Order: sequence, then C-alpha cells, then structure tokens
Amino acid sequence: MERYASYKDSGISWLGLTPSHWTVGRIKNLMSLQRGYDLSQDNFVEGDVPVFGSNGIVGYHNVATTKAPGITIGRSGSIGAVNYVDTDFWAHNTAIYVKDMKNNNARYLYYVLLSFNIANLGNGSVVPTLDRKNVETMPFSFTLNSEEQLAIAMYLDRRTSAIDEVLTDLQSQAEMLDTYKRELIAGAVTKGLDKATPSKDSGVEWIGEIPVHWEQHPLFTVAKENMVRNTSMACNNLLSLSYGKIIKKDIDTNFGLLPASFEGYQIVQPGYTVLRLTDLQNDKRSLRTGFVTETGIITSAYLGLIPSLQLDSKYFTYLLHAYDLLKIYYGLGGGLRQTLKFTDMKRLPVLTPPMTEQQQIVEFIDSKSTKIDGLIADIKAQIDKLKQYRQIVIHGVVTGKIKVTEG
Repeated sequence: MERYASYKDSGISWLGLTPSHWTVGRIKNLMSLQRGYDLSQDNFVEGDVPVFGSNGIVGYHNVATTKAPGITIGRSGSIGAVNYVDTDFWAHNTAIYVKDMKNNNARYLYYVLLSFNIANLGNGSVVPTLDRKNVETMPFSFTLNSEEQLAIAMYLDRRTSAIDEVLTDLQSQAEMLDTYKRELIAGAVTKGLDKATPSKDSGVEWIGEIPVHWEQHPLFTVAKENMVRNTSMACNNLLSLSYGKIIKKDIDTNFGLLPASFEGYQIVQPGYTVLRLTDLQNDKRSLRTGFVTETGIITSAYLGLIPSLQLDSKYFTYLLHAYDLLKIYYGLGGGLRQTLKFTDMKRLPVLTPPMTEQQQIVEFIDSKSTKIDGLIADIKAQIDKLKQYRQIVIHGVVTGKIKVTEG
C-alpha cells in the first residue's frame, strides 16, 4: 500500500496525520444534510418512486424529494446506516439525506460517511435518534480535488465489490447449511432414521407418510400446560426465548423492556418446552420453540408444555420445532390469530415413536446439529473478519492512510 509524500497533523485525535494537501474541516464543508419528510395517508399516492427509510426501501411513492444520485443515513431505527441511491427517491423522516453535495463526487461522499461509525453520534437511550447537525459538525480531513475524489471512489468500488462477492458467497453457504439442518430435523422427527422402514399414511397432509410402527396422539393426551406461577418471587432466575433458544437474562438490568414485577410469571423446569405463540399475524420469521434446561421464570404470555412419560422431552421439543419450521402454528385455532392458547392447539398431532427410537433421534440430531452449527459459526467468523477488513480498507483510503494513484 502506497502512502502520500508528506503528512501534517490533522489536530483530530482519532485521525492523527493527514496528507499535507488535504483540507481539515467538518463534514458540513463537504456536504449539507437534511432530515427526510413525513409520509402520511394525506400525502401518499402509490407509484414507482422508492421511499428510503432508515436502512433501505420502505415503500413506493409517486413523487421524489431527491434527484439521483443520492445518499441516505439512518436517523431512527437503523441509526447510522448509509445507503447510496442511484435513482430519484423520496427520503422518509426516519432517514437523513444529502441535500447538497457541493460539487463533490457522490461516491466519494458515500465512502466518507461509511468511514466512521455514525451510530456513535446518536442521541437517546430508549429510542436513539440521529441529529443531522451531529454528523455535519463531525471533524474530518478530506480532499477537494475532483480527480483524486474520483480515483478514491473508483478504487473503493472495485475493492469493496470484490469483498462483497466473497461475503455473498459465504452468506449463501451459511444459509444452505441452516436449511440443511432444518430439513434434517424435520426429516428425523417425522420420518425416522431408517429409510428402509415401511411407512403408512399419517392422515395429516402436512406430515405425510410416517413409519408404520409409530403412533400419533393429540397434544392434550401426551402433554399438559404448565400452570405453576411465580408467587412471592419464589424464583428470580429470569429466562427468555430468543432465536429458538432459552437464555438467561439479568433480572436487575435496566436494559430492554422489563416489567415492574415478575409476579405471575410461569416457573419452568428442565425438560419443559416453551412456545411463543404471540404476534402470529405480524411475525412469520421468528423461531418460536425453546427447550428448557434449568429452573427459571419466563413470561406467562408464552405457552409452557410439560411432556408425559411417553415422550422424551428433547424429542418433543425437536418435533414442535419441526412444526415451527413448517409454519404449522399460523393456521391453528380456526384461522389466523394474533395469539394461540393451549386450547387452540390441543389436537395438534404428536408423532410418538418407541422411547428408544426417540432417544436415538435426539442423539442423531444433537450430533449433526453440533457439527453444522460449528461450520456455520466458522463461516460467520469469516464474514465478521471480512466486514472488518472492508471497513479498514475504506477508512484507510478515505482518511489518507493509503494513497490511491489510479481508480
């Protein structure tokens, strides 16, 4: 990596030295920013003009507020997210947009905004927002030479595109592994491990064929609803269902939305299954099934299930997790509902292999999942490193630590 012939002290502590011929100033010397506009029912007419919110397109309008090319910054929601827009667009009030580029190269300005962590300039702890003035007054060092701006922009376009191709490929690999894991779990708990076993029709369209020796029972005959409540704070080990896993939470933390009291929360025990059957109309992506491994309390808005002795508790959770992946819960209870209760799903068919086979299925899924999760973790680590490297390249070039001689 080449460096410039001479440098000077920028006077900016985090920046240090800057090329001698560059200008030290503030972001407002390069561009002026403007908060986006409200988009109410009164002024909305659907069209083909993209409406950019805090981190991308949130709809389409028939009028544009800004001509292409444009740049938006997340103001609320995805604070600090920077988007380059190559078409005319409407800037939503959850975004800030570059109103005046002051004859500077648009792609250069885009990389300038990407080169530092704008999210750190946000205000507020409960609902953080970004004030455009905090961005405009950010001290910075920059080149005003149009040829140099173009060379920097072209160089970073080329370098970041190459990195993004690798990132896309790695993300695709992680998604394929996750899909394989889901299919593996669903296949094991509904078809068994021995593909040569004779099968029979389950009588349930979305389950299809099952091993001939398996039984099936309605949910209410093989599991019951947990009704044990936390009275007088008998338990203070706070649990939460997050991304399909039961995790511990700090009951004394001020972070996040926690109730004033945990009286009335349900007390769950190891081996229970917890289902989050709320917000079904608005959220079809979440993983709603978790396996409890320790005694604790969790909101009674969730359904706690206690399996009978006919079921291996982890097999039961894997089965309900497979139903979750198949999106079965959204059609239960007489049509789409916001929330399901135990009575709405009491006749859900529960496939019941012999206990030894249930345990074999659990061992198989645990073993395979551990390996797959390890591979996904390795890929995500590579993705994180590449994203860091991408940011280092942008920062190094935009701040003059790396000299670009050709676009």
